[in-house]
Amino acid sequence: MKIIPRISTRGYYDLSNGKTLKTNLYYVYPKKDFKKLIDSKEITIMVHGLRNNNAGAIAKVLLAQNRLRKLGYLHPVIGFSYDSNTTGAHLIKHAKHALAVGQIIAKKNGHNLGKFIENFKNDSPKTKIRLMGHSLGSQVILSTVEYLAKKKQNAGILESIHFFGASITEDIPSSKKHGKMLQQIINKKIVNHYAPTDEVLNWADKEKYVQGPLGLNGAIGKPIKKYHQKLVTPKNHRFASYAAVLNSFP
Repeated sequence: MKIIPRISTRGYYDLSNGKTLKTNLYYVYPKKDFKKLIDSKEITIMVHGLRNNNAGAIAKVLLAQNRLRKLGYLHPVIGFSYDSNTTGAHLIKHAKHALAVGQIIAKKNGHNLGKFIENFKNDSPKTKIRLMGHSLGSQVILSTVEYLAKKKQNAGILESIHFFGASITEDIPSSKKHGKMLQQIINKKIVNHYAPTDEVLNWADKEKYVQGPLGLNGAIGKPIKKYHQKLVTPKNHRFASYAAVLNSFP
Protein backbone atom coordinates (compact mmCIF):
# COMPACT_ATOMS: atom_id res chain seq x y z
CA MET A 1 0.00 0.00 0.00
CA LYS A 2 1.17 3.49 -0.86
CA ILE A 3 2.26 5.46 2.19
CA ILE A 4 0.44 8.77 2.49
CA PRO A 5 2.51 11.59 4.04
CA ARG A 6 0.57 13.21 6.85
CA ILE A 7 0.76 15.63 9.72
CA SER A 8 -0.98 14.07 12.70
CA THR A 9 -2.29 15.01 16.15
CA ARG A 10 -3.99 11.64 16.78
CA GLY A 11 -4.26 10.83 20.48
CA TYR A 12 -3.67 14.44 21.51
CA TYR A 13 -7.32 15.11 22.48
CA ASP A 14 -9.95 13.16 24.43
CA LEU A 15 -12.60 11.76 22.06
CA SER A 16 -15.34 11.88 24.71
CA ASN A 17 -14.93 15.50 25.90
CA GLY A 18 -12.26 17.26 23.80
CA LYS A 19 -9.82 17.76 26.68
CA THR A 20 -6.16 18.16 25.71
CA LEU A 21 -4.18 15.01 26.55
CA LYS A 22 -0.80 15.90 25.04
CA THR A 23 0.78 19.29 24.49
CA ASN A 24 2.95 18.10 21.57
CA LEU A 25 2.36 20.19 18.47
CA TYR A 26 2.18 17.44 15.81
CA TYR A 27 4.16 14.61 14.33
CA VAL A 28 4.87 13.97 10.66
CA TYR A 29 4.86 10.59 8.97
CA PRO A 30 6.99 9.39 7.24
CA LYS A 31 9.67 11.91 8.15
CA LYS A 32 11.75 11.33 5.00
CA ASP A 33 8.78 12.26 2.80
CA PHE A 34 8.49 15.60 4.59
CA LYS A 35 12.19 16.29 4.02
CA LYS A 36 11.51 15.73 0.29
CA LEU A 37 8.73 18.34 0.37
CA ILE A 38 11.21 21.11 1.21
CA ASP A 39 11.65 23.47 -1.78
CA SER A 40 8.58 22.06 -3.57
CA LYS A 41 6.91 24.69 -5.71
CA GLU A 42 3.72 24.11 -3.71
CA ILE A 43 1.88 21.59 -1.53
CA THR A 44 -1.79 21.01 -0.70
CA ILE A 45 -2.93 19.81 2.73
CA MET A 46 -6.24 17.91 2.94
CA VAL A 47 -8.18 18.26 6.22
CA HIS A 48 -10.94 15.64 6.75
CA GLY A 49 -14.25 15.97 8.60
CA LEU A 50 -15.99 14.34 11.58
CA ARG A 51 -16.14 10.56 12.08
CA ASN A 52 -12.77 9.80 10.49
CA ASN A 53 -10.27 7.53 12.18
CA ASN A 54 -6.69 7.34 10.90
CA ALA A 55 -7.66 5.05 7.99
CA GLY A 56 -10.51 7.41 7.09
CA ALA A 57 -8.11 10.37 7.08
CA ILE A 58 -5.74 8.52 4.73
CA ALA A 59 -8.63 7.60 2.41
CA LYS A 60 -9.59 11.30 2.11
CA VAL A 61 -6.06 12.28 1.10
CA LEU A 62 -6.05 9.54 -1.56
CA LEU A 63 -9.38 10.83 -2.91
CA ALA A 64 -8.00 14.37 -3.04
CA GLN A 65 -4.74 13.23 -4.67
CA ASN A 66 -6.51 11.22 -7.36
CA ARG A 67 -9.01 13.95 -8.20
CA LEU A 68 -6.41 16.72 -8.33
CA ARG A 69 -4.14 14.60 -10.57
CA LYS A 70 -7.07 14.15 -12.97
CA LEU A 71 -7.50 17.93 -13.00
CA GLY A 72 -3.84 18.35 -13.92
CA TYR A 73 -2.57 19.39 -10.46
CA LEU A 74 0.74 17.58 -10.06
CA HIS A 75 2.11 18.98 -6.80
CA PRO A 76 2.26 16.95 -3.55
CA VAL A 77 -1.03 16.43 -1.68
CA ILE A 78 -0.61 15.46 1.99
CA GLY A 79 -3.00 14.99 4.90
CA PHE A 80 -3.75 16.50 8.28
CA SER A 81 -5.09 13.77 10.57
CA TYR A 82 -6.75 14.72 13.89
CA ASP A 83 -9.05 13.19 16.53
CA SER A 84 -12.42 13.57 14.81
CA ASN A 85 -13.84 10.10 15.46
CA THR A 86 -15.51 11.43 18.60
CA THR A 87 -17.46 9.11 20.89
CA GLY A 88 -20.97 8.32 19.64
CA ALA A 89 -20.72 10.32 16.39
CA HIS A 90 -22.47 7.51 14.47
CA LEU A 91 -25.48 7.36 16.82
CA ILE A 92 -28.29 9.88 16.35
CA LYS A 93 -28.97 10.26 20.08
CA HIS A 94 -25.31 11.15 20.71
CA ALA A 95 -24.86 13.18 17.52
CA LYS A 96 -25.15 16.61 19.11
CA HIS A 97 -22.61 15.85 21.84
CA ALA A 98 -20.24 14.14 19.38
CA LEU A 99 -20.39 17.15 17.06
CA ALA A 100 -19.83 19.58 19.95
CA VAL A 101 -16.74 17.63 21.04
CA GLY A 102 -15.59 17.44 17.41
CA GLN A 103 -15.86 21.22 17.16
CA ILE A 104 -13.83 21.73 20.35
CA ILE A 105 -11.09 19.44 19.01
CA ALA A 106 -11.20 21.04 15.53
CA LYS A 107 -10.77 24.51 17.07
CA LYS A 108 -7.84 23.38 19.21
CA ASN A 109 -6.14 21.85 16.15
CA GLY A 110 -5.87 25.29 14.54
CA HIS A 111 -2.87 25.85 16.81
CA ASN A 112 -1.32 22.51 15.73
CA LEU A 113 -1.77 22.97 11.98
CA GLY A 114 -0.83 26.64 12.22
CA LYS A 115 2.44 25.72 13.90
CA PHE A 116 3.23 23.16 11.19
CA ILE A 117 2.61 25.80 8.49
CA GLU A 118 4.90 28.32 10.23
CA ASN A 119 7.65 25.73 10.70
CA PHE A 120 7.38 24.42 7.16
CA LYS A 121 7.47 27.94 5.70
CA ASN A 122 10.56 28.58 7.80
CA ASP A 123 12.31 25.59 6.20
CA SER A 124 10.83 26.16 2.76
CA PRO A 125 9.91 29.86 2.36
CA LYS A 126 9.18 29.70 -1.38
CA THR A 127 6.68 26.81 -1.19
CA LYS A 128 3.05 27.84 -1.68
CA ILE A 129 0.68 26.12 0.76
CA ARG A 130 -2.94 25.39 -0.10
CA LEU A 131 -5.54 23.95 2.27
CA MET A 132 -8.57 21.82 1.41
CA GLY A 133 -11.16 21.15 4.09
CA HIS A 134 -14.26 18.95 4.11
CA SER A 135 -17.12 19.47 6.58
CA LEU A 136 -15.62 19.87 10.10
CA GLY A 137 -12.22 20.31 8.42
CA SER A 138 -13.43 23.84 7.60
CA GLN A 139 -13.37 24.60 11.35
CA VAL A 140 -9.79 23.33 11.66
CA ILE A 141 -8.82 25.63 8.78
CA LEU A 142 -10.67 28.65 10.19
CA SER A 143 -8.96 28.15 13.57
CA THR A 144 -5.62 27.78 11.77
CA VAL A 145 -6.21 31.16 10.11
CA GLU A 146 -7.08 32.67 13.53
CA TYR A 147 -3.83 31.30 14.93
CA LEU A 148 -1.73 32.55 11.98
CA ALA A 149 -3.37 36.00 12.04
CA LYS A 150 -1.84 36.69 15.47
CA LYS A 151 1.49 37.48 13.79
CA LYS A 152 2.01 40.21 11.22
CA GLN A 153 4.74 38.25 9.43
CA ASN A 154 2.19 35.55 8.51
CA ALA A 155 0.40 37.82 6.03
CA GLY A 156 -0.19 35.87 2.79
CA ILE A 157 1.31 32.68 4.26
CA LEU A 158 -1.46 30.53 2.75
CA GLU A 159 -1.89 30.59 -1.01
CA SER A 160 -5.51 29.42 -1.09
CA ILE A 161 -8.27 27.66 0.86
CA HIS A 162 -10.85 25.32 -0.66
CA PHE A 163 -13.95 24.35 1.34
CA PHE A 164 -16.29 21.41 0.62
CA GLY A 165 -19.53 20.96 2.58
CA ALA A 166 -18.20 23.45 5.14
CA SER A 167 -19.77 23.34 8.61
CA ILE A 168 -18.57 26.80 9.70
CA THR A 169 -21.26 29.49 9.61
CA GLU A 170 -22.38 31.45 6.54
CA ASP A 171 -21.48 34.85 8.03
CA ILE A 172 -17.73 34.10 8.34
CA PRO A 173 -16.54 35.46 4.93
CA SER A 174 -18.34 38.76 5.51
CA SER A 175 -17.78 39.16 9.27
CA LYS A 176 -15.54 42.00 10.36
CA LYS A 177 -13.35 39.80 12.53
CA HIS A 178 -12.92 36.70 10.34
CA GLY A 179 -13.16 38.51 7.02
CA LYS A 180 -10.17 40.65 7.91
CA MET A 181 -8.14 37.63 9.08
CA LEU A 182 -8.91 35.64 5.93
CA GLN A 183 -8.08 38.60 3.70
CA GLN A 184 -4.77 39.01 5.55
CA ILE A 185 -3.61 35.36 5.71
CA ILE A 186 -4.76 34.10 2.30
CA ASN A 187 -2.62 35.30 -0.57
CA LYS A 188 -4.89 34.46 -3.53
CA LYS A 189 -8.37 33.12 -2.86
CA ILE A 190 -10.89 31.20 -0.80
CA VAL A 191 -13.18 28.93 -2.81
CA ASN A 192 -16.31 27.60 -1.11
CA HIS A 193 -18.05 24.64 -2.82
CA TYR A 194 -21.59 24.77 -1.44
CA ALA A 195 -24.55 22.45 -1.98
CA PRO A 196 -28.15 23.28 -0.97
CA THR A 197 -28.86 19.54 -1.50
CA ASP A 198 -26.36 18.40 1.15
CA GLU A 199 -28.44 16.19 3.47
CA VAL A 200 -26.11 16.32 6.47
CA LEU A 201 -25.79 20.13 6.43
CA ASN A 202 -29.57 20.44 5.94
CA TRP A 203 -30.11 18.23 8.98
CA ALA A 204 -27.49 20.11 11.08
CA ASP A 205 -29.12 23.41 10.12
CA LYS A 206 -32.66 22.20 10.86
CA GLU A 207 -31.65 20.68 14.22
CA LYS A 208 -29.77 23.93 14.97
CA TYR A 209 -26.50 22.04 15.50
CA VAL A 210 -24.87 24.46 13.08
CA GLN A 211 -26.71 27.73 12.46
CA GLY A 212 -26.57 28.37 8.72
CA PRO A 213 -23.61 26.25 7.53
CA LEU A 214 -21.47 27.99 4.90
CA GLY A 215 -21.49 24.81 2.81
CA LEU A 216 -25.29 24.77 2.48
CA ASN A 217 -26.34 28.04 0.80
CA GLY A 218 -23.05 29.90 0.56
CA ALA A 219 -22.14 33.17 2.25
CA ILE A 220 -24.48 35.90 3.48
CA GLY A 221 -23.70 39.62 3.66
CA LYS A 222 -20.89 41.17 1.66
CA PRO A 223 -17.98 38.72 1.59
CA ILE A 224 -14.34 39.80 1.30
CA LYS A 225 -12.83 40.23 -2.17
CA LYS A 226 -10.77 37.05 -2.02
CA TYR A 227 -13.86 34.91 -1.37
CA HIS A 228 -15.49 32.99 -4.25
CA GLN A 229 -18.18 30.33 -4.17
CA LYS A 230 -19.27 27.54 -6.49
CA LEU A 231 -22.65 25.87 -6.46
CA VAL A 232 -22.20 22.09 -6.73
CA THR A 233 -24.53 19.08 -6.60
CA PRO A 234 -22.70 16.19 -4.95
CA LYS A 235 -24.62 12.92 -4.46
CA ASN A 236 -24.37 13.28 -0.68
CA HIS A 237 -22.26 14.88 2.08
CA ARG A 238 -19.30 12.51 1.75
CA PHE A 239 -15.99 13.95 0.56
CA ALA A 240 -15.93 11.38 -2.25
CA SER A 241 -19.09 13.00 -3.65
CA TYR A 242 -17.62 16.51 -3.46
CA ALA A 243 -14.37 15.33 -5.06
CA ALA A 244 -16.38 13.80 -7.92
CA VAL A 245 -17.97 17.18 -8.80
CA LEU A 246 -14.77 19.21 -8.40
CA ASN A 247 -13.91 20.48 -11.88
CA SER A 248 -10.98 22.81 -11.35
CA PHE A 249 -8.12 23.27 -8.89
CA PRO A 250 -6.69 25.45 -7.52
